[in-house]
Amino acid sequence: MAVKLSAPTKTELLAVAGIELGIASAGIKTENHPDLVLIKLIDGSTCSAVYTQNVFCAAPVIVAKQHQAAASVQYLLINSGNANAGTGEQGLNAALACCQAVAESAAVESNTVLPFSTGVIGQQLPVEKMAAAIPAAYANLASDQWFEAAHGIMTTDTLAKGLSKQIEIDGQLITVTGIAKGSGMIRPDMATMLSYIATDAAVDQQVLDSILLKAVNQSFNRISVDGDTSTNDACILMATAQAGNKLITDSNSVEAQALYQVIAEVSQILAQAIVRDGEGATKFISVNVQQGASSEECRQVAYTIAHSPLVKTAFFASDPNWGRILAAVGRSGVKDFDLSKVAIYLNDVCIVSAGEPAKDYTEAQGQRVMDQEEITIQVILDRGEAEDTVWTCDFSYDYVKINAEYRT
Repeated sequence: MAVKLSAPTKTELLAVAGIELGIASAGIKTENHPDLVLIKLIDGSTCSAVYTQNVFCAAPVIVAKQHQAAASVQYLLINSGNANAGTGEQGLNAALACCQAVAESAAVESNTVLPFSTGVIGQQLPVEKMAAAIPAAYANLASDQWFEAAHGIMTTDTLAKGLSKQIEIDGQLITVTGIAKGSGMIRPDMATMLSYIATDAAVDQQVLDSILLKAVNQSFNRISVDGDTSTNDACILMATAQAGNKLITDSNSVEAQALYQVIAEVSQILAQAIVRDGEGATKFISVNVQQGASSEECRQVAYTIAHSPLVKTAFFASDPNWGRILAAVGRSGVKDFDLSKVAIYLNDVCIVSAGEPAKDYTEAQGQRVMDQEEITIQVILDRGEAEDTVWTCDFSYDYVKINAEYRT
């Protein structure tokens, strides 16, 4: 039921020199279903990551942070079907054991492996199944398996999400390829459900870190399906230095800005794909807030609208009940709010002007917009020059059904 979204084809996801991916079925979800992905980084690669801010973060997040701080990253291990979250000391030991299994297959130190999990919270990770499948994933490592990896990390996603872009930097062709998964429990804080982006550019670690943080804040930190921040969120950016460009060491350089732009584009399209594939979604909604006193204030208003069940269910019903949007703006918590200055639009239709119903507005105009699959809510605060946008979707019957039956 994804909103104007199609899965990438295998040929559309370009290989990134220095990255290999292996796929296997550990039987965590169903037998013979790909649910384990191994990613290998060539020696000399740099790797940046951001993780969930949920204080109940999953065991693999804890281990990944520790390993990333201790050693150069050589492998990423991802499983779907089990989040290994809320699993205590046993869960931590399970994540460590899986890293050790990769280390034994690859003849590397276990702290060079970063583990990631997604799926049901509160169930212990089936370490034996994982350990049995890891050698198969290692054995079929190949550079052209981004398509298979995108499928291997899916849970309630209805289709795989991936994208490749290329740009010339320093006279060399640079490739950026990314995949992501996510459909529900989406209101990221410093990351998305799971996303893996790689480039063959040569990039200094500090520059790569800054590029990732900036790109995430303009993409994965601007989406919401249901207002829930997962325990397992992670976004990883890898750079293999295989493209032949001169090492990018200055975040303000033309080369760094060019690389940021393409990574930001890939990140934003992947982030929006998560919303378009939101559980049960039938509409893709952009919430744009303009003329705020700060970007933080604009996001505060935008997220209040995006998280409102009343707003989201009205959009599912294609009901131009714009009073729900007005109420959300009013309760957003912005200080010293002058409602008499507020204007609200649905696409090109003004529904509120100077804090009251627009004189020319008709129900038919509102209905014309609400019947569409893609809708922009624009809120003008008239109290500054800041602007920000978040992306969300509607709440449908299927969202409730999917989550009510998640474990069955």
